[in-house]
Amino acid sequence: MSGGRDLSTSKRIVVKIGSALLVHDDGRLRAQWLDALAQDIAALRESGAEVMIVSSGAIAVGRRLLRLARGPRNRALRLEESQAAAATGQVRLAHAWRATLRRYRVPVAQILLTIDDTEDRRRHLNARNTIETLLQLDVVPVINENDTVATGEIRFGDNDRLAARVAQMMGADTCVILSDIDGLYTADPTRNAAAKHIPEVAAITSEITAMAGKTAGEDGSGGMITKIEAARVALQSGCRLVIADGRGTHPLAALADGARATWFVSDGGPHSARKRWIGGALKAEGTITIDAGAARALARGNSLLPAGVTAVDGAFKRGDPVIVCDDAGKELARGLVAYGREDAQRILGRQSGEIENILGYRGREEMIHRDDLVES
Repeated sequence: MSGGRDLSTSKRIVVKIGSALLVHDDGRLRAQWLDALAQDIAALRESGAEVMIVSSGAIAVGRRLLRLARGPRNRALRLEESQAAAATGQVRLAHAWRATLRRYRVPVAQILLTIDDTEDRRRHLNARNTIETLLQLDVVPVINENDTVATGEIRFGDNDRLAARVAQMMGADTCVILSDIDGLYTADPTRNAAAKHIPEVAAITSEITAMAGKTAGEDGSGGMITKIEAARVALQSGCRLVIADGRGTHPLAALADGARATWFVSDGGPHSARKRWIGGALKAEGTITIDAGAARALARGNSLLPAGVTAVDGAFKRGDPVIVCDDAGKELARGLVAYGREDAQRILGRQSGEIENILGYRGREEMIHRDDLVES
């Protein structure tokens, strides 16, 4: 197995679980399967990996608890029924994750996101900081789409894409999509006996997209097509994505042992991809001018501290992209600023230890953290 297809090399992993794997047809949770998965997650953590979970299943569980029978002709739920089922099922789902992982001494936290939370810059920053803090505290975030307020997302199913967005946001090196199939085939293997399994994909081409088809489950997400779209997001972020069969017990252990799957691999790492995104894809909302000492610190790969800032300009807010320049106006870098213009103006030239007294709250020590900064 090549290094690009080896789960054991992963340091930060997003694991997405679909409804069909987690929930029986009658809405009961698959407790034995979930317990085995919890063991796999505990083993990954013991090996030094950080794990985040993107879990579907709230609607499937909630419709049973609310006795929303499938009804005549197996009808789909109305939007408001889906939202009610999600609100009810999410409580049960969160409790199940907590109870199961607690048996293996794995603390958990629940986070509900929408796709907008990963695309809006300020909401993205808040979500990223929260999840990052949980990981630093050795907690496993269990993330689901906030279906109680979602509209279009609740009908089309976006947890595959949400998993890739979380991986992108958190700089994960691996995104695992556990599904009811062991990867991508040249055609639907249930309809075409000549369909061939594809073990590795290096680029999302039109041919690859055509192989995905358009199938989707009633309670689950959008089938293989959303997994291909998730892979596209992951590859653009320098994160590899794997579609693996999750139906058996211990699916992550099986994947680590070389079980057949489809790996979407990328040449770049997540950190370099994030740097490219900050440096080239964002429109600057302001300018921060720094002194010669801060410029030298940036050249050495350090963060930008308030003490080295001599002026700020623009109507930027916390989390906005800004240009960093020297006193002569030469652009030195671009980054995501940790303070809005008003607060940045108040703390420029001051030591980081003074920030709390000046602003009245304890903010970041850096004006721009080095992970949010790319040299021009």
